[in-house]
Amino acid sequence: MTWATGKIRRMPQTDTIRILVVDDHLMLREGVRAVVETQSDLIVVGEAENGEQAIALFERHRPDVVLMDLQMPGIGGVAAIEALRASYPNARIVVLTTYAGDAQAMQALRAGAAGYLLKSAMRKELLDTIRSVHAGGKHLTAEVANGIALHAAEEMLTAREVAVLTLAAGGNSNKQIAARLGLSEDTIKGYMKVIYAKLGAADRTHAVTIAARRGIISL
Repeated sequence: MTWATGKIRRMPQTDTIRILVVDDHLMLREGVRAVVETQSDLIVVGEAENGEQAIALFERHRPDVVLMDLQMPGIGGVAAIEALRASYPNARIVVLTTYAGDAQAMQALRAGAAGYLLKSAMRKELLDTIRSVHAGGKHLTAEVANGIALHAAEEMLTAREVAVLTLAAGGNSNKQIAARLGLSEDTIKGYMKVIYAKLGAADRTHAVTIAARRGIISL
């Protein structure tokens, strides 16, 4: 296994915030490093391509702040956050992602993330977010915060309903979904009606579109 730990261009001072960047795209990691290294109080001490590497490099470097992508090969971001927080309850982790869906954001926050920052807002908000989370604060990009607030009072889909809708998104009919899950076709029809009601969807395609946009399912 090859780990991309990057090059450290300067030695950290005692008050320097030490950062681990976790993302499977090299250009993103290089972009974060370029922004961070303009600041005298910040330094990137390691880079990882997936959750497994992130856990190993966290143990090696014990960074002050982790910038964590969500969609990565192998161990994904949410699982890595859960693992790190289980072993290191004080780990400060900021999700850095392209996904603005409220459901995905809530999943990351429940796993223990202290911040959720969209990559599109990185240039404006990254530095302040790192310093805020390091100081014990929390940070949510406004778009994500608004999405969470908008759907906060709504009933979430159950794990079974998510499984049904995921299979529906894959092009399976109610009969095929029933066979896959070991249920009756009528039961699946009942699940679909509940899913439509919870999501405010008119039909199957609409439900899949809404769920994908909110990060409830992945296409």
